[in-house]
Amino acid sequence: MNNYTLDQQGTDKPKLNILSTLLNLAPLIRTERKKILLAGIAVLVNSALNLTAPVLIGRAVDDYIVTKKYQGVLIFGLILLGIYLVALVANYFQTLIMGTVGQNVLFNLRNSLFKKIQSLPIAFFNQNKAGDLISRINNDTDTINQFLSQGLVQFVANFITIIGAGILIVIINWRLGLAALAPALFLLIFTQIFSPWIKKSNAQSLNRVGALSAEISESLNNFKIIVAFNRRDYFRQKFAVANAENYTSAVRAGIANNTLTPTYGFASNAAQLIVVSYGIFLISTGNFTLGLLISYITYVFRLYDPLRQMAQIWSSFQIALAGWDRINSILRIQSDLLLVPVNESAASNDIVLEFKQVNFGYSDDKDILHNVNFQLIRGKTYALVGPTGGGKTTTASLMSRLYDPSSGEILLDGRDLRSYNPAERVKKIGFILQDPFLFTGTVKDNLLYSNEAFKDYSNDQLETLLKQTGLQVLMQRFNEGLMTKISSTSGFSLGQKQLIAFMRVVLRQPEILILDEATANIDTVTEQLLSDILNRLPQLTTKIIIAHRLNTIKNADEIFFVNNGGITHAGSIENAIDLLLHGKRTS
Repeated sequence: MNNYTLDQQGTDKPKLNILSTLLNLAPLIRTERKKILLAGIAVLVNSALNLTAPVLIGRAVDDYIVTKKYQGVLIFGLILLGIYLVALVANYFQTLIMGTVGQNVLFNLRNSLFKKIQSLPIAFFNQNKAGDLISRINNDTDTINQFLSQGLVQFVANFITIIGAGILIVIINWRLGLAALAPALFLLIFTQIFSPWIKKSNAQSLNRVGALSAEISESLNNFKIIVAFNRRDYFRQKFAVANAENYTSAVRAGIANNTLTPTYGFASNAAQLIVVSYGIFLISTGNFTLGLLISYITYVFRLYDPLRQMAQIWSSFQIALAGWDRINSILRIQSDLLLVPVNESAASNDIVLEFKQVNFGYSDDKDILHNVNFQLIRGKTYALVGPTGGGKTTTASLMSRLYDPSSGEILLDGRDLRSYNPAERVKKIGFILQDPFLFTGTVKDNLLYSNEAFKDYSNDQLETLLKQTGLQVLMQRFNEGLMTKISSTSGFSLGQKQLIAFMRVVLRQPEILILDEATANIDTVTEQLLSDILNRLPQLTTKIIIAHRLNTIKNADEIFFVNNGGITHAGSIENAIDLLLHGKRTS
């Protein structure tokens, strides 16, 4: 069986760099290409106008202020006002577009992630906590949305402005330009050194948020047990530990995210000091003008102020990268429950299900079932008995392909069970679980869940069908019949839930019906009613019953004893009792 455990330390392999991350995100933004193009044009317009303004300011100083021709200053002032207004519109336009893009990407990403999670086998959910998965769907996807809608456009705009400003200051005076760019080289090296630490800190913080969410989810789901054993202190202690770890990692991530900003601010101040000092020297030697110095200082500000902003954006980008690593660790998982080509064997028509040399374990180092071989004849009733933990539910789970065997073969109607697609398999095999689950809605909604044959039935049609199948007597247990509301607060007993799960499966009339302790929480009278209903199923329906109560299995055609990784014929009910009491295995 595959190991589906998700990494919790931000060390998933392979590691994703910036380029590979953007390439992985490309399919998500493919439908947004036109909007991104429009936003890119707006970015270029905004950046070009902001880079044009300093030239005009320098020109106005040299040509009009120094010469005291103030009429020209007014004209240039009006031109600058027009430039800034157009830049404002372009900036608003790009922000509006990318905000929409971010939300669309968030919508598509969450859909893709949830669809992927739904396609994964039961083993994935057994190995990962629900709270952490919820955190990845909600929190981690939102970090990407925040970067795309707020940070990406600003990042690109600042990048263009930095490149443009850098080119212009070198063109104006290359010696002064190189001096002004020296602090930027220091920032590049500094950022390269600290970026891995920033990303790691944010990955650990996101993992701790997921762990805290998982702890809260687990504690609330089991709160009834916590109250019954008066262990609220245990709940508080576990939450306190998870909360403290989340606090520590959040503080560490906050420090990491704010490491770059002060350094970038210092570099900006240093660059301006260099430019002012060197520029005054050039003016004194007659190689520079006051207007050029003002333009130059403005360009240096245009260079380093975006760098300072990019330090903050870079931190959000590192958070987005960490979030994408956690999301991508799910998206790249490949399920081991794959469809295989149809290859029908020469099995008898009487054999509905067959295990051939089946071995299985939930982990590679420990097998639950060893070399299991048996056949089930169509239309018979079988019982699986054995001690708790002996492998009964595991065997049933293999029959319904919740898991695949480690080795060996399971045949359904002479075909490899793995060759049936999910719709075909569910139509043929009904499974009433030990812990039934109901969806929010009505009793009718739950009865017809995933039932294509009757999904469009009206209440009257469904009531007629219930009478034909003998299920109408069970509906008397629900005050409002088919329209009885079901929710997390409806107060349904476990027995009532099992009745609905029972009716839901019986309505499908599967070829194989597996009942895993399906009557464990039902009274004896109701259990007899269910037995009568089962007897009204088509004669070719094969029933497999897992139960600890002997009266549930006394009418079974064959009894199998499941223990210590093996499945053997128990023979009579008396022999089954002897096996249960003494743990013996007979052939």
